[in-house]
Amino acid sequence: MQNHKKNDQNRNEAPKTEAPKTEAEEHRDERIEKTGQLTLSDEVSGKKIHLLTIIGEIEGHENLSGNSKTTKYEHILPQLAAIEDSEEIGGVLVLLNTMGGDVEAGLAIAEMLASLSKPTVSLVLGGSHSIGVPIAVSCKYSFIVPTGTMVIHPVRMNGMVIGVPQTFEYFKLIQDRITGFVCRHCKISRQKLEDLMMETGFLTKDVGSILVGEEAVNTGIIDEVGGIDRAIGKLREMIGDDQVQ
Repeated sequence: MQNHKKNDQNRNEAPKTEAPKTEAEEHRDERIEKTGQLTLSDEVSGKKIHLLTIIGEIEGHENLSGNSKTTKYEHILPQLAAIEDSEEIGGVLVLLNTMGGDVEAGLAIAEMLASLSKPTVSLVLGGSHSIGVPIAVSCKYSFIVPTGTMVIHPVRMNGMVIGVPQTFEYFKLIQDRITGFVCRHCKISRQKLEDLMMETGFLTKDVGSILVGEEAVNTGIIDEVGGIDRAIGKLREMIGDDQVQ
């Protein structure tokens, strides 16, 4: 009798096997793992929302170490072109947690996002530093979580620099491109942005500023403090307004 009870108990305690994933779910998981991108369904508008992540270091023309978390711009640019051409996708949500990276690649991503005709919303999570700042402001509306940070500093020069006037003029040109883009796509003035870049009291061994959450909103760089719920809600609202028009 006791043996029967033990057998019944063992059967009851046997681990439950999860239902096998559908082909669509497997494809979704594989897509997230490889590219950090996902398409969400918006039942209200009938349109889809494309989720784009800018994570780690933005990789440019050279491959970074295999141990680094990177965002490859050659993956992002074709995807953004496909989004612009798609009738199913109604808007784009960009999640940022980046330390910055290649200037040219970062500006290319920012310009593509800014030129999309569809509604776009960005959300700064851990941080959006350096060249991540233009990407954050390139969307039509931007959010930052209360603990999110933005590091604003001049273009850094790595390695040996040839000490001729043309070199400094070239770096000034790059800096002017970044500053001009940021000021065109948010509410901060050029003078205020340049003051933040050249601040000496924030970074111990460098010049620049660190803005946390509400500070980024108060300076006019980011539109609003909020999380994923506010960001998706705002994007759905923008998609609805876009359809009405």
